[in-house]
Amino acid sequence: MASLPYADVDFSLRALSGQAEGFGRFAIGGLHGRLYFVTSLADDGPGSLREGCRKQEPLWIVFEVSGTIHLSSYLSVSSYKTIDGRGQRVKLTGKGLRLKECEHIIVCNLEFQGGRGHDVDGIQIKPNSRHIWIDRCSLRDYDDGLIDITRQSTDITISRCYFAQHDKTMLIGADPSHIGDRCIRVTIHHCFFDGTRQRQPRLRFGKVHLYNNYTRNWGIYAVCASVESQIYSQCNIYEAGNKKKTFEYYIEKAADREEAKSGFIRSEGDLFLNGAQPCTLTGFSQECMFHPSEFYPHWTMEAASDSLKTILQILTGWQSIHRPEEQAQAVTV
Repeated sequence: MASLPYADVDFSLRALSGQAEGFGRFAIGGLHGRLYFVTSLADDGPGSLREGCRKQEPLWIVFEVSGTIHLSSYLSVSSYKTIDGRGQRVKLTGKGLRLKECEHIIVCNLEFQGGRGHDVDGIQIKPNSRHIWIDRCSLRDYDDGLIDITRQSTDITISRCYFAQHDKTMLIGADPSHIGDRCIRVTIHHCFFDGTRQRQPRLRFGKVHLYNNYTRNWGIYAVCASVESQIYSQCNIYEAGNKKKTFEYYIEKAADREEAKSGFIRSEGDLFLNGAQPCTLTGFSQECMFHPSEFYPHWTMEAASDSLKTILQILTGWQSIHRPEEQAQAVTV
């Protein structure tokens, strides 16, 4: 049977910190802060999630209650925060999280569903945010994206998340005028994209490492590379429904270039099922493509297989797991 990485992070509360794989591996969240207990499902006020997220000090935020938090506006998260949903079942609806000009954020084991309004994303990461880890979250049915990463935000890992019931799933890189997005680096691994229509992800300018994800029954394409982007697709499972095109290439012109270009996708060890067509670029030069080992020394990966497909359907998204015990001696507050 296939296994998933970092299985030991649930032995103690803060063992999660710094254990991401990939570009977001340095995210420590609220490691050096005190515990903040969410005791109210209210949108704001004492004991609310919003009150904890706006505090300027490092915090490890945990929940004493389960239920739905109806957000009337984006919930802004300040730097050095862990939002840790283990031990409860908490759903955010109405709006989503906004990670704006912040660093060292960990978001774990939450549900996002039913975000309404123009430009409303489940998790919006922009601008100039870095060292972000989104882990074991379930996201569906927002009016814009489920996760958007734009405006020079970088060093981000998305892992073991479940995406469903959505159109424009994940946009990385705002538009061809934002040439600063060349700095973007994102790792997406062990995620399950279940019938989402497109953008798993769509990338402009930056670098994305995809490994051991399962994407099935997309509506337009699975993965899209546009202007100057580089996507390293490694040991993923792509299972087509009615639409067979796995990889798409959109040609766009960067604001500081004369020639319009698409991006590049390198597929290595991917498994294509039910007639999924890789549609690789002709004339592709491997010299244009980064390799993950240039940026991090190791990652937990296995061959794409039926057993991996099975376990990704079970162990992605929100999980019914106990909140680990706090080990006071591990952290100086």
